Amino acid sequence: MKKVAMFIAFQDFRDEEYIEPKKILEAEGIKVDTVSSAKGKARGKFGAIADVDKIISDINPSDYDALCLVGGYGCLEYLDNNPVYDIFKQAFNENKLIGSICISPVILAHAGILKGKKATVWVDGADELKKAGVVYTGADIEIDGRIITANGPGPAKEYAQKLVQELK
Repeated sequence: MKKVAMFIAFQDFRDEEYIEPKKILEAEGIKVDTVSSAKGKARGKFGAIADVDKIISDINPSDYDALCLVGGYGCLEYLDNNPVYDIFKQAFNENKLIGSICISPVILAHAGILKGKKATVWVDGADELKKAGVVYTGADIEIDGRIITANGPGPAKEYAQKLVQELK
C-alpha cells in the first residue's frame, strides 16, 4: 500500500486543499497520514476539522511514497521552518514524490528544493519563489520531475489526480 504524509497547519489550513486530495488518494487505496505541528484536531480556515495522525518530529520521509503540503496562510505560520525544510530536503534527495498547493510552495522554495525548477503558487507567493531562483509559471498545476505544485483551491481535484497518477 502506498503511503502519503499530508502536512497541514494546525490552524487555518485551506479546507478543500486538504479534504479533496485526501478523499481522492484514499479512494485509490493510498494511506494518508495527516501531519501537523501538534496532536489533536486541526482547524481549517472555513471550519473543517482534521484529526492529526502524527506530528512533524514523528516523520521519516523514508517511510512514505509521497509528502505533500496543504496551503492556507496557516501553513506559513506552522510549517515554514527548519524541521519541515529538513524533511522535504530528505524526501527530495530520496526522489520521493512531493506535492504542494496554494501558498505552500513558498515552503519548498525556502527549503531550497525548487531552485531552477518550474513551479506555481498562489499569486501572493510568486515573488518568494522568484527570489529563491524558481521558474515561476503561474499555471494552475506545474510538474517538474517528482515535484507537483498547484496554485490554489481551484485545481485541488486535478492536483490530487496528478498525485495519484505519479504514485501508480
